[in-house]
Amino acid sequence: MNSQTEESTLGRIDVHQHIVPPAWRSAMETMTAAGTAWPQPPRWSPPAAVAFMDDHEIDTGILSVTAPGVVLPGFTARDAQALAVAVNDQTAEVVKDRPDRFGFFASLPLPDVDGAIAEAARAFDELSADGVVLQSNVRGRYLGDSSFEPLWAELNERSAVVHVHPNQPPLPALAGTPFPLADFVFDTTRSALDLVLRGVPRRYPRMRMILSHGGGFLPYAAHRFAALAPEQVDANLTTTDLLTDLQWFYLDTALAASPTSWPALRAFAAPGHVLYGSDWPLAPPHVSTYFDTHLEAVSSPDEFSDVCRGAAQRLFPRLEARLETHRVG
Repeated sequence: MNSQTEESTLGRIDVHQHIVPPAWRSAMETMTAAGTAWPQPPRWSPPAAVAFMDDHEIDTGILSVTAPGVVLPGFTARDAQALAVAVNDQTAEVVKDRPDRFGFFASLPLPDVDGAIAEAARAFDELSADGVVLQSNVRGRYLGDSSFEPLWAELNERSAVVHVHPNQPPLPALAGTPFPLADFVFDTTRSALDLVLRGVPRRYPRMRMILSHGGGFLPYAAHRFAALAPEQVDANLTTTDLLTDLQWFYLDTALAASPTSWPALRAFAAPGHVLYGSDWPLAPPHVSTYFDTHLEAVSSPDEFSDVCRGAAQRLFPRLEARLETHRVG
């Protein structure tokens, strides 16, 4: 793969890269053995991840567990808490062994708000997590749900980074169409709009939130939402304010950089709010290469450099400091 600029050969920071820790794989296997239909995660190992990153000019992958997260069907709050602890401990060990190549987003056991706050505090204070990952909905409850307010307050106080990964919406899948193919982009958009209409960005502006896959179809539909919401939701809302709140989000490029999607993404996102994502290993290497090639072709050199590295350096100063310490050492 050829880079546009010499700077980009320093390596990308991949904010949407997945891990399959042993505790989570075991839980997923148990879930599917019990009859719950869900795609089984691919095999994962640190050497395989490093090899992928070397092939794709990625310096650092910020690891997270993908959907359905740690709240599996049939799980109690205690089950989800135990799985979150195990997943986060195992992921933190991977990062500890290779701090030059990995960071991580900690999994939280929502909708147990108290448990989620406790695990977030442990992940930040004891495991040095770079942020947290949440699913776009948890058992049909979207992230604007008023019961989640205490979690937002805690994350806002910490100026935390939250990565929102799409989940299966509480709807039947379209026959013959796996829900990750079509419904994930819909559910990300639904959750983002729910957060804005419920005022979460305005109440918790210090929290930074990344939407997966270019924000679903948020860039394409943002003006529709902003123009219609004052008419259909609340006359006190204004189109200008709604657009500002929708642009509060950061967006990653995983499966989202293409000749048709990039113009909308670029026109919509606030400056510095687009981050590189690969979605490996859920997206196989040739799929990542497909979108990487498009990203290089459709973005200017300055845009390319900022998406691949600059924006993440500003969002994760502790991660950058850790990388510099390792390089000097």
